Amino acid sequence: MSRERAAWVLPVSIVVALVLGLLPLPPAIAPLRPYWLALALAYWVLEEPDRVGLGFAFVVGLIADLCFGNLLGEQALRLTILAFILQRFRARLRFFPLSQQALAIGALLLNDRIVTTALHLALGEALLPPLSWVAPAIGMVLWAPLFLLFDTLRLRAWRNR
Repeated sequence: MSRERAAWVLPVSIVVALVLGLLPLPPAIAPLRPYWLALALAYWVLEEPDRVGLGFAFVVGLIADLCFGNLLGEQALRLTILAFILQRFRARLRFFPLSQQALAIGALLLNDRIVTTALHLALGEALLPPLSWVAPAIGMVLWAPLFLLFDTLRLRAWRNR
């Protein structure tokens, strides 16, 4: 069985994550937006390491920088760091139950906030609002449903080819 016919799930999930990141939210809750792109990328780094790695994370980050109007390379750096850490601990993380994986993803998303804050401090950019530090916890809560959704789509597409 080949995986070519199930290959649509990866690009569609990345595009949907980009769109979810671009959807306008009221200013009061905008800082609570989870980092959808990081969650999608984390799934693919864990489940398809031959297809999704550091280069893929960097390219997706550059595309996200262009879409979001961020400093060019900011999200590319953030996603590459995330992918590197996930690749390093992939063998362990894959065998964790989803609840423990969610804790690890939450820690990675918190690390992403720290990297973002360090970048903004170094470049003299405006810092993130204090409420944005809650977003990693929201991403952690969303990890299990997203993981199960992506897994179902990937396996169903692979079987139905």
